Amino acid sequence: MIKKEMIAMLLAGGQGSRLGVLTAKVAKPAVAFGGKYRIIDFPLSNCINSGVDTVGVLTQYQPLRLNTHIGIGIPWDLDRNVGGVTVLPPYEKSTNSEWYTGTANAIFQNMDYMETYNPDYVLILSGDHIYKMDYEVMLDFHKANKADVTIATMPVPIEEASRFGIVVTDEVSRIKEFEEKPEKPSSNLASMGIYIFSWPVLKEALIAMKDQSNCDFGMHILPYCHEKGQRLFAYEYNGYWKDVGTLGSYWEANMELIDIIPEFNLYEEFWKIYTKGDIIPPQYISEDSVVDRCIIGEGSEIYGEVHNSVIGAGVTIGRGTVVKDSIIMRQSSVGRNCVIDKSIIAECVQVGDEVVLGVGEDVPNKVKPKVYSFGLVTIGENSEIPSNVKVGKNTAISGRTLPEDYPDGTLESGETLIKDGEES
Repeated sequence: MIKKEMIAMLLAGGQGSRLGVLTAKVAKPAVAFGGKYRIIDFPLSNCINSGVDTVGVLTQYQPLRLNTHIGIGIPWDLDRNVGGVTVLPPYEKSTNSEWYTGTANAIFQNMDYMETYNPDYVLILSGDHIYKMDYEVMLDFHKANKADVTIATMPVPIEEASRFGIVVTDEVSRIKEFEEKPEKPSSNLASMGIYIFSWPVLKEALIAMKDQSNCDFGMHILPYCHEKGQRLFAYEYNGYWKDVGTLGSYWEANMELIDIIPEFNLYEEFWKIYTKGDIIPPQYISEDSVVDRCIIGEGSEIYGEVHNSVIGAGVTIGRGTVVKDSIIMRQSSVGRNCVIDKSIIAECVQVGDEVVLGVGEDVPNKVKPKVYSFGLVTIGENSEIPSNVKVGKNTAISGRTLPEDYPDGTLESGETLIKDGEES
């Protein structure tokens, strides 16, 4: 029988609807990040750096790019004969076939996969967080406390605590109370959505709660374990951790990479972040260009000015164009004499000449004010922006747009322009 001490189950099936047009055609964990990476690279790299060599990746929403990126796990040294990385989509069963309806339901549906490795411990991870964590240290904490469940936690400002699952602990870090997104939180210790379960405890809880609709760890499994009197402990983490679930947090996390002393360092030798690399030529910076405080991907051609921005691989920025405080993902091109300010441009976007992004008043978006905010311009992948147009703040564009889509040559702040039946 195969025997693994700890295996990881990585939940990567989320739509990420708060990222708007960035996730219209791609799962959130497959969204580009930091010029070179995709979001899922971070938990996968944490696994192999922590000695966890068996990872099940649970996919559901728009999985094609995610599956292609992961492949057989070669970049993360997860192409193993025993273990390695396995993509686990929902599948047809003889009875009761269903999509994954909740985080715990997704894990329950893959009970056979976990049984194959007869693990002592199961590590549950989310595929959409940016952080570095040694899961082996968390496992040592779990063992030292003879815990049934260990939840990774970190302190957050008390005014933000209601956005998270909150734990209340005693002096030895044992969890006394668990509150899922409480209106009036009793503490500021937030769950990071990272759990280590002793396998018998997880198995019993999943089977007991299998008929619960939309079965979820925070809402159902953890309270079930707590009510049974099992040993739940909080492992406090004090490093960098970012849930890039909103356009604002996604933009901020990218911008933090280019601080003079970045809070999150991509260049550490001892904890490398691995990714699938493309075979592309080196970047080219022209004689007349100006570049400062930027990440510039391989294969990019810069003929204009780029300030305080993250530029992906294979991007072209035309002569006379000024890019500031922006993210431009791989294989996109921006024409000549443009001004790109505080914008997120997804992959394979074509921007014409004399285009201005990020002008006008900072007014709320009319369609989705909670999504398209933070003063950003967000352009979905494979979109086209014609020459000689201006685009305001808190806007979203997706699809091949034409000059007539811009009244008087302008998309006003707060407007949304979705073509070709795209979702916003």
